[in-house]
Amino acid sequence: MDVERISEDEAAARGGPVEGVWRFTVPAEEASVPRTRHAVRDRLLAQGLAEIRYQELVDDLLLIVSELVGNAVTHAAELSPEVTTELAVRGGWVRVAVQDGDPYRPKALAADAGRTGGRGLLLVKSVTLQAGGVCDVEKAGEGGKVIWASLPLPRGDRA
Repeated sequence: MDVERISEDEAAARGGPVEGVWRFTVPAEEASVPRTRHAVRDRLLAQGLAEIRYQELVDDLLLIVSELVGNAVTHAAELSPEVTTELAVRGGWVRVAVQDGDPYRPKALAADAGRTGGRGLLLVKSVTLQAGGVCDVEKAGEGGKVIWASLPLPRGDRA
């Protein structure tokens, strides 16, 4: 995916990252996890989030995307042949949302040292809260669900 990038000077002149909303729809298969993560990363950088002050935010968002798309691919693929990720930069926040066609609303499991998996949503919730953000699960209009997380931009970039 080719992405037009803006310079750090342009982003600063505009008062921070360029706002917008983008959607990435991929097949519900394992290879789609890194593919989506890379597409989101490229878009974030293209929108002016390449500066060092955004590094932690970008890292957090990419972890969240990886976990949410990975969960959708692992648990919803049978009922959802595609997974859609929406990225929105606006109003001093960056929101990522992953939608699939499975109506099951997962819950974050408690940490359990005996488990080797099943902590993805707990990790998403923890990273989101530590960043000062919010996350939730909602019904999608088509009978599936949307799991989303919104993280604030650094203070100087909020409207």
